[in-house]
Amino acid sequence: MRTRPALTALALLAVAAVPARAATDGGPRLQDTSLEGRLPSGAAYLMDVPAAWNGTVLLYSHGYRPAGSPNPAQNAPSPQTRAALLADGYALIGSSYATTGWAITDAVPDQLATLDLFTERFGTARRTLAWGTSYGGLVTTTLAERHADRFDGTLSMCGLVQGGIANWNSTLDPVFALKTLLAPDSDIPLTGFAGQEAAQRAASALTTKVEAAQQTPAGRARIALAAALHGIPGHNDPAQPEPGPTDWQARQANQYQALSGLLRMPAFGWRQEAESRAGGNPSWNTGVDYTAMLRRSPLFKEVTELYKEAGVPLRADLAALNRAPRVAADPSALRWMRGTSVLTGRLRDPQLNIHTTGDALIPVQSESAHRRAATAAGSGGLLAQAYVDGPGHCTFTTGETLAALHTLEHRLATGRWTADPATLNSRASAADPSTAPRYTSHRPAPYPRPYDLAHPGDVRR
Repeated sequence: MRTRPALTALALLAVAAVPARAATDGGPRLQDTSLEGRLPSGAAYLMDVPAAWNGTVLLYSHGYRPAGSPNPAQNAPSPQTRAALLADGYALIGSSYATTGWAITDAVPDQLATLDLFTERFGTARRTLAWGTSYGGLVTTTLAERHADRFDGTLSMCGLVQGGIANWNSTLDPVFALKTLLAPDSDIPLTGFAGQEAAQRAASALTTKVEAAQQTPAGRARIALAAALHGIPGHNDPAQPEPGPTDWQARQANQYQALSGLLRMPAFGWRQEAESRAGGNPSWNTGVDYTAMLRRSPLFKEVTELYKEAGVPLRADLAALNRAPRVAADPSALRWMRGTSVLTGRLRDPQLNIHTTGDALIPVQSESAHRRAATAAGSGGLLAQAYVDGPGHCTFTTGETLAALHTLEHRLATGRWTADPATLNSRASAADPSTAPRYTSHRPAPYPRPYDLAHPGDVRR
């Protein structure tokens, strides 16, 4: 394991940290140790080191937290997973990031600073793994690509591994479709908000149009079309009964629920915060052929059937989308997002990604975008991907999470991936016999609009 010297300032903070259980002083530890404190950036950190530390430290990157929301440090995806790992001797660390929102430029240095502090306090780990969920999957993969010398392997769970530009493009497409088809004469802005109040007014105005459209067959068909452009599956929440494969109305109702959430948060409020960091709008739909995009979607059949039931010509709506005035990116904002939040695909250590098949927030097709990047960069053999057959975002069981971690460890120990569903399910059952595991064979559809640094055509955009 290669590492760089810890920072002196961090060493001072380590001495000042207040232990929740018992502090140690570099000698043999006879008690579990929990440290909490602040990094120089202001980010909080949390470290748990069991007395019988097994030599592996796990650096956890948490998911997106909206601007202004509580921002505690977190070092595991769930209390149950944390307890199981500590019982097995793993050291768990993580920071809060100095700011909330699209905080990639804070998250990466804060996570590295947390690792520095851990090394100064407890010594160099025998093995260092980075792992993260959701937006934390982007943070984890950025650490893997840009700071590979600090880690032995990485695990992304339900991660935003399509990168920032692909994410914001994919978030633009459904709201563009909704505005064009449901509010064609409105002046609802989709980008370039003056502030959060303006973003929320736009979200509210479009939500009102969508709520009214949901009451008619034609409106429901158009909402399904918008959902298809984002890749929202028809079963995307564990609270939803699973519809039959051709129960188009029930599947559309589930998509409407998820699309309403997209309008309330990511498409407007979260976008405005990201634009404020980038200095403008980093996404576009100039030159996009929405007819071709829909035909590539796994939801194409559903959309066509709902249009037939409504008696509305799908071809006319697609023509309306293709001739509507488009949204262009601000060049400087595009450069900022490309420089901070876009993946190269270049891995130097093994990375395992896991994803639920019914994810509406970060659709499973994001894994196709990451595979595309890694293959083009020559890192395909280092990347393994596995899928859990279930609805929801990051709805992994404790057993499924631990199985993924142990699969990464097996790859590091043997040089071979054993990430097939049967092996993962066996590991999940061993880790948590009380819950049936759900790993399954799955091949995601292509991501609608991938963008990475391994494809020169993307970078020249």
